[in-house]
Amino acid sequence: MCGIVGLLVRDRALEADLGRHFAAMLEEMTARGPDSSGMAIYDRDVPQGSLRWSLRGGGVTTDWAAVGAAVEAESGVLTQLEAIDDVAFLVTAASREAVHEGLRLAADEQITVVGVGRAMKLIKDVGLPREICEHYNVPAMTGYMALGHTRMATESAVTTDGAHPFSPSNDLALVHNGSFSNHASIRRQLLDAGVACLTDNDTEVAAQFIGYRMGQGDDLEEAMRHVLKEFDGFFTLVVSAERSFSVVRDAFACKPMVIAETDAYVAVASEYHALAGLPGIDDARVFEPHPEEIHTWIV
Repeated sequence: MCGIVGLLVRDRALEADLGRHFAAMLEEMTARGPDSSGMAIYDRDVPQGSLRWSLRGGGVTTDWAAVGAAVEAESGVLTQLEAIDDVAFLVTAASREAVHEGLRLAADEQITVVGVGRAMKLIKDVGLPREICEHYNVPAMTGYMALGHTRMATESAVTTDGAHPFSPSNDLALVHNGSFSNHASIRRQLLDAGVACLTDNDTEVAAQFIGYRMGQGDDLEEAMRHVLKEFDGFFTLVVSAERSFSVVRDAFACKPMVIAETDAYVAVASEYHALAGLPGIDDARVFEPHPEEIHTWIV
């Protein structure tokens, strides 16, 4: 059992309050996932031509200044770096190759790339949702879209690597409630296609699969249709890309999902009480998606 929340803002006046509303929603899912939690938050703060790299260090003593200096020395391009203990966001126009080489040169800091994108910040950690949101100051964050997950581990260890979301490509993030019975065979198919999973988590297989399909030319909704064709199990998925947001449930729809839609926002959650505090919720169109019914919204 896990908890999922998501919020897409249609009214730009609400972007200043995205983090506050989102953090409250995520905390409401604590009972569904007290092991670990994570989130992808999308904003408009990255300069044109640059990417934001979401990074995790080996501990609170990570020398983030040394990491930024290594990337700058390798690339010859200035970087901006915002750090909170063992998490940092590095914004740079440097090439992907130069950033990876700079991170390799800073090997003493044991840096893991959690996600990359033009809009996305990705954070995940072990612990209760409220503690994680407070530690990384999520309620103060602004933006136009957020996706979050609280995990109750059932098939792999409780680690930060195993926390959701998983991000296989730029600005793409996936969260999952349920389990896939054929993830091992799809993992092998992906490997044959040159796509390697980095963890033993079944959710990462779905994320890598969607990333692969979109790399082959699918849009997000078409990639979700291929998930329905290829994956067996009981699941609800919510996937965000830079400018789109999509929800799907399997053919049996035994994993819960509630959607609330207004002119100002689209919000989703595993249980309604995570939506109850949103502004204008009493006037929202509230519904549960039907089995194998894909809902996609464009920002």
